[in-house]
Amino acid sequence: MEVIAFMEKRTYTVRDREFWKIIASLLLASLFIFANIYSVQPLLPVFVSDFGVSVSTSSLSLSLTIIGLIAGLVILGFFSDRNGRRSYIIWSLLGSAIPFFILPFVESFTVFLVLRLIQGFALAGVPAAALAYISEEIDRKNIAYATALYISSNALGGMLGRVLTGFLTDAFSWQLTFFAFGVTGIALFIAVFLLLPPSHHFEPSELSFSKDIEGFLFHLKNPALLVVFGLGAILQIAFTGVWTYLPFHLEAPPFSMSLQAISYLFFAYGIGVIGSPMAGRAAEAFGLRRVRIIGVFIFSAGVLMTLGPELWMVAIGLCVTCLGFFTAHSLTAASVGQQATHHKGSASSLYLVSYYIGVAAGSSLLSPIWTRFGWNVLIILCAAMPAIYVMIVTWYRKRAASIA
Repeated sequence: MEVIAFMEKRTYTVRDREFWKIIASLLLASLFIFANIYSVQPLLPVFVSDFGVSVSTSSLSLSLTIIGLIAGLVILGFFSDRNGRRSYIIWSLLGSAIPFFILPFVESFTVFLVLRLIQGFALAGVPAAALAYISEEIDRKNIAYATALYISSNALGGMLGRVLTGFLTDAFSWQLTFFAFGVTGIALFIAVFLLLPPSHHFEPSELSFSKDIEGFLFHLKNPALLVVFGLGAILQIAFTGVWTYLPFHLEAPPFSMSLQAISYLFFAYGIGVIGSPMAGRAAEAFGLRRVRIIGVFIFSAGVLMTLGPELWMVAIGLCVTCLGFFTAHSLTAASVGQQATHHKGSASSLYLVSYYIGVAAGSSLLSPIWTRFGWNVLIILCAAMPAIYVMIVTWYRKRAASIA
């Protein structure tokens, strides 16, 4: 009994079975959630054709999902600080799977968008609670590594969602693809329900509701966290901008590629699956901030490589882009748990809110840039934004240090 009590009190390391049960559970949950979010991205040209809508309207199928997700992150992240993490992770899978059984029967694109908005809110439980769950249950020395593994599953889920959607839709239909996603979601809900260990280190907030909100908003007064939130937003605006308009770029001359062929390029996300754990290990050896900055500049270099006139150049550029992005993103996410001293679930949610504001902006607000100026201008803008942000922050920190 004393051994069991000791195991429940201490946090888990990579040597513990529970560490890997947590990673496996969050990997499965994250796979589905992020495949869900980005499943529509390669289908934007299909929606333009099937529903007779514009490119900007079609892109709302992603950005409205993100808006629902943002609302869910704020609300569910707040309540996870009061009620625990595990239940939000588990039931999010079921709630986000159900709309996939309804969407294939929808004839109005407006109704389609409303369902995607609701689906976005439902799927927020996993990202709202997962990072806080990791920071509470995993030993501090292994948090960066565990976070990197979790982020790598985000990358894998995003990759599979895009690749499978494009492949299955080209071979069958997007309706059948959505049914397959729904069935998969139900199966993963059962698996995670059985596998994910209960929380042993969660301490529910006992403050009044108003005080809890004050604690939630306190993160917005923390300059170090604001810098992290800003980097998350800028990185995702650029990253989403590249991938959202890639299908439109490649289906046009001189490439004239099919949807199935374009979907294969999303395998570049596999580099992110490998890169995130490597970044976690590198951060332990060389420092989180240093490796994160390197990741940002690798990302910008990769984005610029997609300007190449040959398909192989674009493909290599996308691989480098994913390596840099998931290196920078995983370490930025890991730094949230270190910077926040309380209300870690709220802090993680606020980071993800800024991150997904970037997704919404990258998918819809960059549409005028694409429409008016085309691929080259869009790519130069996406490459420049994160690099300039990092240079400004670095300069400001050095200036502040010299004054002090």
